[in-house]
Amino acid sequence: MDFDQVVDFLIAENYPDEFCIAQSFAPDFIQSLMEAGFLVMSVRDGADTFLLPKLHLERSILFFKNLHISKSVKPQLSRYTLKPFDAIEPILEACIATHGDDWLTEPLQKALLQLSWSAAGDGPPPQKAFCSAFGLYRGSTLAAGEFGVFYGGVYTSYSGFYTENSAGTVQMVLTARFLEQKGFTFWDLGMPLEYKTRLGAAGVDRTTFIRMFREARSFQPALEQSLP
Repeated sequence: MDFDQVVDFLIAENYPDEFCIAQSFAPDFIQSLMEAGFLVMSVRDGADTFLLPKLHLERSILFFKNLHISKSVKPQLSRYTLKPFDAIEPILEACIATHGDDWLTEPLQKALLQLSWSAAGDGPPPQKAFCSAFGLYRGSTLAAGEFGVFYGGVYTSYSGFYTENSAGTVQMVLTARFLEQKGFTFWDLGMPLEYKTRLGAAGVDRTTFIRMFREARSFQPALEQSLP
C-alpha cells in the first residue's frame, strides 16, 4: 500500500473526519503511517483493540523563529537539564500514569517501544521514522518529559507529563531550542490547543500540513552529534 496515495485520496475527497481505522499493530505498518504524516492512536472496543491513524483537519505547527518564552518561565530554564533522545519506556509509563491508556493501548505501547531509539547504546539513529523521548531533569529527578516521533526534519509530539510547576513549559521551550539547533524544519504539535498557541505555534489546514511535511521529511538532521 502506498500511504501517500491514501493521504492524497482523503484530501481529494475532502474526508470530513480525522480518524481512519485498522486492525494491524505491526511496527512496520505503523512506521509507514508515521512516514505519511499520520499521528497514530488506538482504542479498545470490548475485547478488541483497533489502530486509529489520525490525520488532523488542523495541525498545530511551531516554527522556531516564533517561539515565545514568557517572562515567568525564563528564570526557570537554568534550573533544569534537558536530555534529548532519552529512554522512552519510563517517560511513556509516566504519560500513561498521568493521562491514562485510553488511546495508548497495550498493543500500541509495544509497537512504539519496538520503534524506539535512544542516544545511549542504540547505535546510529534510524533513517526511517522512530520514536524517542525528551526528559527534563532537576539534578537526577525526572521533572517532566514527552515522547514522540522523528522523521526527517519533523518532530511530532505524542504525549507529555510534568511533576513540578512550570516544568512542562520549560521542557517544551528547551525542546524547541534543541530542535532548532539541530536544524529541524518545524515541530508538529498535533491538535491545536491554547498552551501551544502561547508557545508560538500556529494552526495549518490538512493540505498545507501534508505539503510542508513532505518537503521536510527528506531532510536528515545531524543527530549523530547527540550521541554520548
